[in-house]
Amino acid sequence: MAPLVRRGWTTLPDTERLLTVAQAADLLGTSERFPRRLIAERRIRFVRLGETGKRGHVRIPESALREFIEAGMVEPVTRLPRRRGRAA
Repeated sequence: MAPLVRRGWTTLPDTERLLTVAQAADLLGTSERFPRRLIAERRIRFVRLGETGKRGHVRIPESALREFIEAGMVEPVTRLPRRRGRAA
């Protein structure tokens, strides 16, 4: 479900959870440094709360984590049967 936009404000769907950096790291199975780096490099969507600049709090929408994980998903390769008569 896409966020709604009203009067310049973006609102999240009622079911969207905003996660702290610690919660995001826990779900990803990483240290807090990894999601902070994703935020700093603008590789993941996030919400800035409170003061502008570096002092405010950031939250990561749960859907942004799902999108990040899906984008990095690598499907397994199936092996083709070997042809007879060819040297290995």
